[in-house]
Amino acid sequence: MDERLTIVKGFYRESCEDTRLERSRHGQLEFATTMEYIRRYAKPGAKVIELGAGTGRYSVTLAKEGFDVTAVELVEENLEVLRANAAAAGAEVAKEAAAGAEARGVSLQAIQGDATDLSGFGDEAFDVTLSFGPMYHLYEPAEVRKAIREAIRVTRKGGVLLFAFLSVYAIFFDNYLRDTLQAGIEENFDENYRTKHFAEQLFTGYDIKEFEELFTAEPVEHCATVAANTVMELAEGREDFSMSDEDFAAFFRYHLATCEKRELLGASSHLLYICRKL
Repeated sequence: MDERLTIVKGFYRESCEDTRLERSRHGQLEFATTMEYIRRYAKPGAKVIELGAGTGRYSVTLAKEGFDVTAVELVEENLEVLRANAAAAGAEVAKEAAAGAEARGVSLQAIQGDATDLSGFGDEAFDVTLSFGPMYHLYEPAEVRKAIREAIRVTRKGGVLLFAFLSVYAIFFDNYLRDTLQAGIEENFDENYRTKHFAEQLFTGYDIKEFEELFTAEPVEHCATVAANTVMELAEGREDFSMSDEDFAAFFRYHLATCEKRELLGASSHLLYICRKL
């Protein structure tokens, strides 16, 4: 665990997480798709916990939409930005109310924590649980199980959980097909091309079936597995890539119609596993 914390914190201290979902088309598609599915499954005003909340792109948006949000983030630097973003959202809503808009508050609590230990929260405390970062950076089977079971524990019966995870195949396609081909094979697969998970990867990817099977013994019902950004990250790596706002809107409509097709899932770098607690 100490090694994982050191590696993950070191990476996010050097990265610009706050604009990740805005500065590229694949990030915009991931955000828009994820928000679409949250809205499909979360009732208005629901109590939501986001694990691995980063700088709060989802948590702040949901709080502004009237959800009661608790954001849990591991990295101190991200948490500081998250709190600043939450304060700015509160000020924005207050300004809108002063200008005559419907009065509403922003309910967002941001705390530091790790997804493998949610002991600060009681059983069945939340209607919706979002795990949008932890599964990228958990490598030991015991820690993976802890994170899944803690998320389930704090979710009420009948509540919904959304887990973000990465496709090992998309990781390989997006990052290793050029000069680092052999290194990419060795880093992501064993000699039989089964997935490997270890801390030095930083971001660990899954076979789709492999990830879904993590939940077969848990008290949940599978609702959907969703490609969050399909092949957009790979396409955007081309020097000649461009997409107008009009084309992006058209592609998003197409994407929502096809993002649960099994034959397309593995090509998406980011995915969602959605389930309901029994």
